[in-house]
Amino acid sequence: MDDCIIVGGGLIGMLTARELSTAGLAVRLIERGEPGREASWAGGGILSPLYPWRYPEAVTRLARYGQARYAALARRLCEDSGVDPEWEPSGLLMTDSDEQAEALAWADAQGVEMEWLDAEGVCRCEPALAPATGGLWMPGIAQMRNPRLVRALRESLVPAGIAVESNNPVRALRVTAGRIAGVDTEQGLRQAGQVVIAGGAWSAGLLDELGGAPPIRPVRGQMIVFRAEPGLLRRIVLRGDRYLIPRRDGRIVVGSTLEEVGFDKGTTDAALASLRDAARGLVPALADVPVEHQWSGLRPGSPDGVPVVAEHPRAGGLFVNAGHYRNGVVIGLGSVRVLADLMLGRAPSIDPKPYGYPSA
Repeated sequence: MDDCIIVGGGLIGMLTARELSTAGLAVRLIERGEPGREASWAGGGILSPLYPWRYPEAVTRLARYGQARYAALARRLCEDSGVDPEWEPSGLLMTDSDEQAEALAWADAQGVEMEWLDAEGVCRCEPALAPATGGLWMPGIAQMRNPRLVRALRESLVPAGIAVESNNPVRALRVTAGRIAGVDTEQGLRQAGQVVIAGGAWSAGLLDELGGAPPIRPVRGQMIVFRAEPGLLRRIVLRGDRYLIPRRDGRIVVGSTLEEVGFDKGTTDAALASLRDAARGLVPALADVPVEHQWSGLRPGSPDGVPVVAEHPRAGGLFVNAGHYRNGVVIGLGSVRVLADLMLGRAPSIDPKPYGYPSA
């Protein structure tokens, strides 16, 4: 019998497994497919919410926690796994915002470096961009390369003594006398004193049987990547709902759509055209660069993007860490810290109240 079972092998589940294992718990991670192959793999890895001043303080608090720690985590993961997650301090340039005063006031209150650049300043910051009237520049924003990040996490689990079960969907929760006892999986019963639901967009479905499941839903995001040469684009660029992320090897990731289509992970020609045209409008040199790949992922949508990080009100020992919506990477570390403090009875590093179970 394990101390803890984590249901869901994405970024949140794997980070949680590492945190609890480090604290001395015997941890088993169970994933319905292959660990790290859903939204965690599909995202862009920008270590900031897009237009961060638009988010509740609860999201900002988690984001600041992760931003201060991801560089060190990337180094540790590279040492532990041999896979470099490519933490890269690219900076974030937003070229369309008409919320200059609000954004700068937010940055000043948060102690975040942000400045307004005029048209000439934007050109100096990112020469590849088409002319812009101005933009907000956040030089302290970094990125991680999602596929490499989740691969590094996956490679680090077993050497740390964490049991990993792939391709083993959880069918039901075992609750006895108001307390979690384990989970029924496709491969049989797994028992544990504590269970964490970290199933991303699938989390609400796992909790339905207990009633009052949190409002977490799948929201499809389609993305493309251009096979560009290194140096064509240096900065993460954001305009409207489209962003471009330059990777170390020159590839430029472009995202992303927001589609309410249930659990459909298909890709569409319309999204391909929209993303391609938006990218070439921002960076004209991409007109001569081929699109290498198109893919999609299902984000765990939640109200205001605030995740549920809490113990279930009707099942002691059953915890939830889900609903990170568009910001799973940047707020994931903070949410895992909140969860671990709750589970281990530690003094909270971050106030857990804003992340409480909605039906509690």
